Amino acid sequence: MWVHDINPLALELGPLKIHWYGLMYLIGFGAAWWLGNVRARKASSGWTEQQVSDLIFWGAIGVILGGRMGYVLFYNFDYFLQDPLWLFAVWEGGMSFHGGLIGVLVVLALFAHRYGKTFFEIGDFVAPLVPIGLGAGRLGNFIGGEVWGRVTDVPWAVIFPRAGDSLPRHPSQLYEMALEGVVLFILLWWYSARPRPRMAVSGLFLLGYGGFRSLVELVREPDGHLGFIAFEWLTMGQLLSLPMVLLGALLMGLAYRRQA
Repeated sequence: MWVHDINPLALELGPLKIHWYGLMYLIGFGAAWWLGNVRARKASSGWTEQQVSDLIFWGAIGVILGGRMGYVLFYNFDYFLQDPLWLFAVWEGGMSFHGGLIGVLVVLALFAHRYGKTFFEIGDFVAPLVPIGLGAGRLGNFIGGEVWGRVTDVPWAVIFPRAGDSLPRHPSQLYEMALEGVVLFILLWWYSARPRPRMAVSGLFLLGYGGFRSLVELVREPDGHLGFIAFEWLTMGQLLSLPMVLLGALLMGLAYRRQA
């Protein structure tokens, strides 16, 4: 059993502090840009490298703004009502994937209008670029010793001092990194390597992420101020992922039905 003692700071020079979690965002955006260019260079891709750069730039803005707003409104709405300006206290940390997804969807809609592409044309293109960033973010969570798992007796359990106790817990951040990052990337990259009906790749991303996130939530400690939403097992993460699973299945069904 291992006690988590990793320094969350990658670099500290006087007042300048660079956290590993922040660097993971850069890795995620950089990977998306590189992979997007790989896809754009394929014959008849319909994309240019400049379009990829613009998409990643505005997508990053959507992730950051949406992620912060989602964290505040989904997970800390009561605190927001007491202090609305806390929404802008980004230096205190706190990001939500589901909020970031909403931010990206808004960007995709605006990008589609700007470049004369359809919404799902962009969604199908960008979906395989996302998982590497998700995996990097979860690794950042693990390095920072945050969003830990529930108490367990598995041999690979980790003690997270930030949890406020000395109990062994699931390293659920690493589970999410493996599923939402590595497995989902391999699945989407393989699936999108061949022509698929419009909406299918986007649907598979929603279905895959929502399913993997809901699965890991079974061993991830729910937010202390929220606890379980219902039934002594339903978490906010699962509640927010359920629409993703349903919508993903719907999109894939419609995609193949339209192709038939």
